[in-house]
Amino acid sequence: MREKILEDLKNAMKAQDKEKLEVIRMVKGAIQMKELDTKRPLNDEEVIGIISHEIKTRKDSIVEFTKGKREDLIDKTQKQIDILVTYMPEQLSLEEVKKVIEDAFSKLNPSKSDMGKVMGFVTPLLKGKTDLKEVSNIIKEKLSNL
Repeated sequence: MREKILEDLKNAMKAQDKEKLEVIRMVKGAIQMKELDTKRPLNDEEVIGIISHEIKTRKDSIVEFTKGKREDLIDKTQKQIDILVTYMPEQLSLEEVKKVIEDAFSKLNPSKSDMGKVMGFVTPLLKGKTDLKEVSNIIKEKLSNL
């Protein structure tokens, strides 16, 4: 993953693609900061976690920009998200996510107050492959119907 990011950084420099270059440099910087904190190189899963966090941050920004009617910033931020998404693993469909949640419910047999237990079980299976906020909402709904 790291090599792909560095290769894309070089290619963006050669192509003078300023938008892509800006996003890749930001990701590279975030990776380097995390590596300084942990004092070791990050694995692919950790890099995906950083990219996922950056996507989430930008989605939150789009919500705020929408409230402020800042179409220019919405467009720019959406382009950044589009670039970041190319580094993410293939996203699961809603049906696939629900199947993982169903499997968790059948294995754990949770009660209404076991939200943390279910999230703890499905998070490693779904992290980076779908929006965990959506997963949380689906689990809450299923638990409320018990």
